[in-house]
Amino acid sequence: MDILLYIIIFIMGTVFGSFFTLAVYRIPKRQDITHTHSYCPNCNHKLGFLDLIPVFSYIFLRGKCRYCKQKIRPRYFILEILSGLLFLLLAFLMNITIENLHTTLILDAMFMVLYLCFIFIMAGIDKEYRKIDKSVSAYGIIISIMYIVYLCIVENTNIYRYIIYLIFFILILILDNITLKKYAKNSYLNGLVLTLLTMSIFTGEYIAINTVIYTLLMLAMLILIHKIINLSNRNKKTEKKIWNTLPVGFYMAVANILNLIAVLSCYKILL
Repeated sequence: MDILLYIIIFIMGTVFGSFFTLAVYRIPKRQDITHTHSYCPNCNHKLGFLDLIPVFSYIFLRGKCRYCKQKIRPRYFILEILSGLLFLLLAFLMNITIENLHTTLILDAMFMVLYLCFIFIMAGIDKEYRKIDKSVSAYGIIISIMYIVYLCIVENTNIYRYIIYLIFFILILILDNITLKKYAKNSYLNGLVLTLLTMSIFTGEYIAINTVIYTLLMLAMLILIHKIINLSNRNKKTEKKIWNTLPVGFYMAVANILNLIAVLSCYKILL
């Protein structure tokens, strides 16, 4: 029975992966992500049911649109697979089984899914456009508040710790609003801080701190590799431009998920 449950969880993960790709494409364009029917971005033809089956549609259609024969970017297929595997792995590490299902575990799993939606969409948009979308940040704040309420009511967690987080949320939002009015542009740094606060609430301070450390290490390695490749061109303006194009939020998401898996794996082994 557990095998059947994990198959269902994997399928759910691929469905969410398909939704993530849609959200990453539409949110920056300010398009509806819930009611507008899926369509081919090349020929705008509405996609049928057989075109929207995660993973299998890409394989059966050989990575091409059924209607215009335009190639579909492999990242859609890869993200669906990775999302399904991540859902499966986290379910296993959280010890989700038929016998172990209870209200608290189900609610924990639901909040984990909400958090993964935030992480995947934030990272995807940042990777594509190098920006932390404000609507995604707002979603992160909303689910963070919901999670805090859940922890305080259901799990009797000390609320004073989370009041500090809420104060930080308010301060960053005020600062972001001032930045927007003064300079007429979004603050990427403010978006990263909001993202880090959301990570801290859902995964804890230990994982959040490690996330920052690993992110800085990854960025340092990328910059070092670029410098080695371009030893002959020692242009400070070029180096500054490289730093300004690195999708920090994307690497934060990767580091956060890897740290989360590592910590849950340790708990799994110890238990």
